[in-house]
Amino acid sequence: MGKNKIIIYTDGAARGNPGKAGWATIIMFDNKIKELGGFSAHATNNQMELMAPIEALKYISARQDLAEKEIEIFADSKYVIHGITEWIFNWQKNNWRNAAKKPVLNKELWVELYELTKNFQIKWQYVEGHSGDKWNDRADEIATNFADNNEIELKNEI
Repeated sequence: MGKNKIIIYTDGAARGNPGKAGWATIIMFDNKIKELGGFSAHATNNQMELMAPIEALKYISARQDLAEKEIEIFADSKYVIHGITEWIFNWQKNNWRNAAKKPVLNKELWVELYELTKNFQIKWQYVEGHSGDKWNDRADEIATNFADNNEIELKNEI
């Protein structure tokens, strides 16, 4: 964690898909950690995977001291990574239709995420889920606890 870089880990979870769901984000900057998470009574896993980076970027956007920093976001969702770095440009060109000419699912979340990314220099990184990566595992723990409506203590250092 450098002085000019923010590292973010994100994850989403759904019980039933759709069903009770949770999202999580871990924001690391200057050797400090801020963990965020949320619950939805009815959502899909993909919706929660999208909510996590949205909420992280909203948090950073609200913090003047973090606004000019380089950001690296790690996610175990290829849906999010490919969607925001590749697919979204064709969706926009094709009036929010996918390659099969069907309406893009979760359009509202994609639009919100895309709008938030415009304010930052972001490097998106895929991390294999459940592979022993400490921060990905922690994000999964937070998201699943929120999905299960369990209490979990979140770090709040930033």
